[in-house]
Amino acid sequence: MKVAVVVGSNREGRFGPVVAAWLLRHVRDHAGFEVDVVDLADVDLPTSLSYRPSESTRAELAKVTPKLAAADAFIVLTPEYNHSYPAPLKNVIDWHGPEWHAKPVAFVSYGGLSGGLRAVEHLRPVLAELHAVTIRETVSFHNAGALFDEDGAHRDPEAADAAAKAMLDQLAWWAWALRAAKRVRPYES
Repeated sequence: MKVAVVVGSNREGRFGPVVAAWLLRHVRDHAGFEVDVVDLADVDLPTSLSYRPSESTRAELAKVTPKLAAADAFIVLTPEYNHSYPAPLKNVIDWHGPEWHAKPVAFVSYGGLSGGLRAVEHLRPVLAELHAVTIRETVSFHNAGALFDEDGAHRDPEAADAAAKAMLDQLAWWAWALRAAKRVRPYES
């Protein structure tokens, strides 16, 4: 089962790589997942959408689109910026439509007091509009900077590890169910 982990921040000095490393260890340890990372810090998509993208935009899309298209499932890793999710994440979502259709999406969020959960709640209706299925289980890191040590290890991992397992188990179930359903009856939006 192919899962694309979308690292949703490109902010200078971002904390996302620390959380992404933690998450990727869990995904790789979970049976049945083949992981591909889409780090939005490595992509420079314009914010002006076009039906006829320029050559440079097509080159940037080539870094992302095949990974999203090949994925059976997604994990969106997002911080919370101003009570929502970052612009690069909205941008990559908007540049892609069919790549999200009839696929499950899980969320890992981080931030201050809310742990990024407001960002997740804003993402759910956006992805529903693209015919994606967002799963209930999430992992959120409240006051994330204090939870990890200088080597990127979680200081008290028991609850986070349990949440990750529950999320990944649910994501795997939905990925298998939706893949099987699409084989019986192709999804049309």
